[in-house]
This record gives sequence, C-alpha cells and structure tokens, in this order.
Amino acid sequence: MPASATPVVNLSTIPPAAALPAPTTPAPLLIPPGPLPSGSSSGSPFGPATMTTPRGRWVQTDWSTLPGWHQDTLAQAWPALLRSCERPHPAWTVVCRAALARGHADEIEVRDFLRSWLQPWRVENADGLSDGLLTGYFEPYLEASRLPGGRFTVPLYSAPTDLGQRKPWFSRGQIDSHPAVLSLLRGREIAWLADPIDALVLHIQGSGRLMIQEPDGQRHLVRMAFAGHNDQPYLSVGRWLVDQGAFTLEQAGWPAIRAWARANPGRVREMLAANPRYVFFREEAMPDPEVGPVGAQGVPLTPGRSIAVDRDSIPYGTPVWLTSSEAGSGPWSAGSNPRVLQRLVVAQDTGGAITGAVRADFFWGWGVAAEDNASRTKQPLRLWALWPR
Repeated sequence: MPASATPVVNLSTIPPAAALPAPTTPAPLLIPPGPLPSGSSSGSPFGPATMTTPRGRWVQTDWSTLPGWHQDTLAQAWPALLRSCERPHPAWTVVCRAALARGHADEIEVRDFLRSWLQPWRVENADGLSDGLLTGYFEPYLEASRLPGGRFTVPLYSAPTDLGQRKPWFSRGQIDSHPAVLSLLRGREIAWLADPIDALVLHIQGSGRLMIQEPDGQRHLVRMAFAGHNDQPYLSVGRWLVDQGAFTLEQAGWPAIRAWARANPGRVREMLAANPRYVFFREEAMPDPEVGPVGAQGVPLTPGRSIAVDRDSIPYGTPVWLTSSEAGSGPWSAGSNPRVLQRLVVAQDTGGAITGAVRADFFWGWGVAAEDNASRTKQPLRLWALWPR
C-alpha cells in the first residue's frame, strides 16, 4: 500500500487510551526584547535587578560570581553561539549582528566580546533556590535494514496522516499490539532495527544515526530526525522498573534497563508499554557526519556545548554558564577538579522531561562513548544566563 494511502479500519474496536490531560501551550517567557524589563527591580536602591519567568526568576549578578569562568576555553562554545545567531531571539538582534560580523574569534576575543555585550543573571527556581538537576543525552548510532528480515524486526515509522487531527494519538501499547492501529502505519516503515530497546532509546533521544543496509546490499549513514509524537505523556521505563523492584533508583540507567530486558524477554513489551509516548521520524541525508542533529531552536547541536532547557525559563539561543558538581568519572574537561563541570554552553534544544528553571540536559554527541557518558550524567546543577545588556 502506498505510504500516502489511509487504510479503512474500524476504530471503534480499539479500546480508548487512559484519560490524559490536554496538551498545553507553554506560556511565553516574561523577559522582553530589551536590556531591562519594565516593572523589574532596577538593582538600586532595592538590591539586584530581577526578571521573572513562568518557572522562577533571574537575578542580576557579576562575572566574578561564575565558578570556574576563567578555566573554560570559551572559544569552543563560539561556533554554537554563531549557529544560534542564525535564528536569534528578538533581544539578540544587535548582539548577533555583531557576533556574525566578527565570525571566527580566538579565546581572548570571545572572552572580551561576551563581557562587553552580555550581563550574567543567576537562574533561580520559583522557591528562590538556585539548585537543580543536570542530565545528559546523545544521538544513538545503530545498525538498521531498509527491509524487515532476520534479526531486523522492529520498525521505525514516519508520522501517520491523521497525527494532527487525532490528539492524543494511540498509545505505545496500542501501536505495538492492536491490529487496527498497526494497519494505520502500514507502508510508513522507514527502516527496521534489531532491538526494541534500541528503538526506545531512539524515541527518547529524539534522533539518531543509522548505518542502514539497502536491498541491494549497499550501506550508508542516514539520520532519523524527530517528526512528531502521539501527544501521550512521557513516562520513564526506568522508574517503572524501579517500582517493579528490578533495581534501585541509583542503579537506573540504560545498562541496567538492557540487562533487565535480556533477563526478562517475555516482559519487554509490558515494560515498553509503561511509556505511552511514541515518536515518529523522518529520514535525512548526512553529507557531513561531524554536524550534530538539529535541536528545537532549528540549528545543529554541538557536542559538549549544547544543552536542552525548559523554554519557559531560558530562551533558545541564550549562552548559559553551567556548573555541576560530583560528576564522578565523567570526562569533564574544564576546571582543575575532574569531578566538577564548569562550562559555557548554549540553550538550543528542549525535551519532554526538561521542566523547571534550573534544569538542563547536556548533549554529549553520538556513539557508544556518548551513550555511556549520558547514562552517567545526573548531577546537581546551577545555571547563569548571559543576556544582552
């Protein structure tokens, strides 16, 4: 059946999904496109200036309060900032014009530029505390086949034709098990994976690289890019397994999830159904394997310099000073203490689990090492937003 054809099925036979709250549109950030918000405290004589967001507030501060500011190689974040300047927030028009006009810049030039044009603001939660959580994400690299067969039995789908009309669309459990729902997706298979856990990882990360084998035996690298989801809530299968007594919350991570799946193959479908969200993809060519996936801002992500944020708290394209302690054995490169990450990053993405003012997801890149680093990233976090003066 052609992918564009819509099969006729009796949807009345499909049991309804659990009642879910209607998707909501995020409230706009209450930071105007100007150097200082009207109605905010000016900083004198009432103390430091503040700016309010739907999740918390920003408090004006000084460069000297940024831990490790002089240890990071800021020039490594400059390309990410220039990419964000291709799609700037209105408040960044003048600053981005100057940054793009400068183009390449060395360490001294980047440091001088940031201090001349930007003002640090400490990000706080609604309760006034500045402590939050840092996690990590990555772009999976997987083997795939254009056609099903042998070990390749797990499909990746393009978006169904009625995805925009039916909200929420069917749940993961219904997609994986109900013939009538499966018939709606017949002909929309893009590629096939060998492992349902790999498919789940791809769904959660939102994009991935596939080394795909074509029917003629040729192999080439493509990207599976996010094309939409079923508007069902995201629920952690790791948390579900913790609740089942499979392991502790401290042990939760992809290695533990994969080990449980290998030991309990008959319950894998049950585990997958615990997360009703289902993601659809579109295939993109990869002329340059060194370029990361496109984030929510619409620009490619930079490994080690891009983060996902709550867009109700930090606008896309904002440079952010990030400090995270107790990083364990993670390969943090900035600062003299290997257990502390202190780095300039740029807010260029978001995610369903990234909610809260002091909350970030650190983009590690792609491949096995990136997956390992991302799975071990769960640390205390503090953030400072750098905003035009």
